[in-house]
Amino acid sequence: MDDPSKGTMNPVYPGVTNLIRLIREDLFVHGGDLRMPSFLAIAVHRFGHWASSQRQGAVRDALLFFYRIMYRYVRKHYGIEIPITTLIGRRLWLKYPSGTVFHGKAEIGDDCLIWQNTTIGAFYGLEKHFHEGPKLGDRVEVGAGAVIFAGVRVGEEASIGPQAVVSSNVPARAEVFAKASHLYR
Repeated sequence: MDDPSKGTMNPVYPGVTNLIRLIREDLFVHGGDLRMPSFLAIAVHRFGHWASSQRQGAVRDALLFFYRIMYRYVRKHYGIEIPITTLIGRRLWLKYPSGTVFHGKAEIGDDCLIWQNTTIGAFYGLEKHFHEGPKLGDRVEVGAGAVIFAGVRVGEEASIGPQAVVSSNVPARAEVFAKASHLYR
């Protein structure tokens, strides 16, 4: 996973050209619209992640200061919270991203689709998994309102349905849906 061309969980972008390439891929996934809140959130996250990998000094401090301003803007105006320590693979698509929150140690694979009002890395059980982020494999889809607990592993190409609460590992290509509590006729 250290090969930057693979892109998935590499925590340090080797240079600004790779950062630009990743942001261009994200822009393509979001239909080429620079104003999309989800694109802006991911671009700000990638910029902050890249800035934090720079050598200590005044330039790094200035870059991180700018990142923190943009992070707070995205969080406040769009309701998207992606901490700088979250690892995001290539071409993440946040579809209607309002209310989307990521655990600080979450790892998101390539080509994932995440719908609105999702929590990736909720805490439970007296915080026994507080320091473990969830890991989503490549091409995972997370439905609107879904909650994935901290420490959970979701396999490649799995689908998490709307309003599902995922508290245990999900195998690859599995489908998880919320149990209906009421039936109406």
